[in-house]
Amino acid sequence: YKMNVETKQKTALTTGNFEVQRTSLSADRKFFYITTNAVHPGEQHLYRLSVNGGEPEKLTGMTGSSQATVSPDEKNIAFLYSYSTKPWELYVQQNKAAAKPEQITTLAQSNEFSSYKWRDPEIVTFTATDGATVYARLYKPSKAHAASPAVVFVHGAGYLQNVHRWWSSYFREYMFHNFLADNGYTVLDIDYRGSAGYGRAVRTGIYRHMGGKDLDDHVDGAKYLVEKHGVNPGHIGIYGGSYGGFITLMAMFTKPGVFEAGGALRSVTDWAHYNHGYTSNILNEPFTDSIAYRRSSPIYFAEGLQGHLLMCHGMVDVNVHFQDIIRLSQRLIELKKENWELAVYPVEDHGFVEPSSWTDEYKRIFKLFETQLKK
Repeated sequence: YKMNVETKQKTALTTGNFEVQRTSLSADRKFFYITTNAVHPGEQHLYRLSVNGGEPEKLTGMTGSSQATVSPDEKNIAFLYSYSTKPWELYVQQNKAAAKPEQITTLAQSNEFSSYKWRDPEIVTFTATDGATVYARLYKPSKAHAASPAVVFVHGAGYLQNVHRWWSSYFREYMFHNFLADNGYTVLDIDYRGSAGYGRAVRTGIYRHMGGKDLDDHVDGAKYLVEKHGVNPGHIGIYGGSYGGFITLMAMFTKPGVFEAGGALRSVTDWAHYNHGYTSNILNEPFTDSIAYRRSSPIYFAEGLQGHLLMCHGMVDVNVHFQDIIRLSQRLIELKKENWELAVYPVEDHGFVEPSSWTDEYKRIFKLFETQLKK
């Protein structure tokens, strides 16, 4: 928008079913440079837009994400570019539409990386129970059959986008999903309610109830796999870390019969114990909206555990404190639940650092799915 500072009248400079994600002003103050996902929710391109509005001029053209910076003299554009199967590299092109980009770096891919045939996950949509359109990445095995197992992945952070056509910050999970597909699994990676990239309605869809519509989207995703891809409904697992671990716990505790196994990593178990700045924007305050906190916290639903649950947590986690998973573990003991296990990583924070820890965690997740989803 632009606004007349005297009359306070606002005028929309862009409109449409997309997000404007970054903006800057040209040196002569006649144009905005804007990055949007107008082509597709999973792509990012740079445009030039008159300060008076009109049709934006698309400056970058390669499918994927172009995170661009205009040179000081505004003659050229430098941008980091990546695609689903290609890590980030630096490119430069002239500052005009349809200009040919020149690749500057070739640092991201080793020979070993390039020799593997990485899957380009299909971006699919399905309709949620409440009628909303949900985007997801789909990884398919080369040979699927009626008894094929499936895994639903839950990204972290909540407000984050992972269904897109660029190299993901979840690159380890991307690699793991390729590995799962190599071993016969269909994998669905969902941008659930509360995710970034889809506008205000999706962003605010979890207000006062985390583990509500966002969890429903994963249940609907499991139904989509059964109905559209022939997955055996008794052979579906779920896993994720941080917010993804929280959703995994809620799924295993409150949605009986949907997921046979779950891997909950570095999970929030009680939102009243989490970062106030994060939770207060969504659930208000624990002492003024106890209903929102109670219905959103897995520890209050632990008695509903069915299926097999693996929990993993670093002991020096300064984001989701280790006490969170200890309290839940004690609760499961008190409830006499037997179908769960806890893997503890003594030297790890919220995001693991040691390769041995990452490897151990993924081995445990894979073993969980192999033993429970291929019975």
